[in-house]
Amino acid sequence: MRNLLGLLAASGGNGGSVGLLFTVGYIVVFIFIIYFFMLRPQKKKEAMHNSMLSTIEIGDSVLTTAGFYGVIIDLTDDTVIVEFGNNKNCRIPMQKQAIVQVEKANSEE
Repeated sequence: MRNLLGLLAASGGNGGSVGLLFTVGYIVVFIFIIYFFMLRPQKKKEAMHNSMLSTIEIGDSVLTTAGFYGVIIDLTDDTVIVEFGNNKNCRIPMQKQAIVQVEKANSEE
């Protein structure tokens, strides 16, 4: 106990502990800001993307990450076969994660 009191007296009383408290407070506030402005919106966007991918069906029009528009002609758990353009021979298998936008085939305009 004497060593602790001697250490506090040598450091100038409570000045060292107050500085440490402010430093910890800044770190907590910085972590809070990072979570609410960076991590949380990214998780929401990822959840929306996954829910969109779970609703795709054969016949839906899609936009890929490469910027190509196509129609889904076959669908498995993690891959899709997309037909591009008017040429019926242009069919490319790709991962579902490469789809960024879906337009339902049965949507009425």
